[in-house]
Amino acid sequence: MAIAPDRLAMTPRVTIRPMADTDVASVIEIERSSYQFPWSEGIFRDCLRVGYVCRVVTVSRQVMAYGVMSLGAGEAHILNLCVGETYRCRGVGRRLLSSLIERATAAGMGDAFLEVRPSNTAAIRLYLALGFEQVGMRRGYYQAVNGREDAAVLRRALRSAAASSS
Repeated sequence: MAIAPDRLAMTPRVTIRPMADTDVASVIEIERSSYQFPWSEGIFRDCLRVGYVCRVVTVSRQVMAYGVMSLGAGEAHILNLCVGETYRCRGVGRRLLSSLIERATAAGMGDAFLEVRPSNTAAIRLYLALGFEQVGMRRGYYQAVNGREDAAVLRRALRSAAASSS
């Protein structure tokens, strides 16, 4: 399916690179404007410190999106993926998630997992379009204004059948 020319014009030129300590302030700004219960600066700094795969998407050197993923025991776990409001629905999240999946595959991970709020339908559409499927539900996983909200658990196999049989 071809992308409409007007849609291509909306897709910004981006760079995806490792997150640096100096990016954390920009990441926190996006996080706080996107979530009612954001991660703290300390969480992001801990993710960098312990060596998680932390990536930022920049447009003209400005951080516009970020992703955090852990790798271990043959599995990738996408812990946080967020696109600043200005760049949502413009292909930025798709490129970032694809980059994380490529990194996990290159590291030999067999599966990628993530949790998502069932109310986040835009994110769910993206995840399904990139081959994730729902494999479970975590009850009361997320903090919410009126208590707790469930999380849908999604999984994507990263190795082809041919690769896993060799």
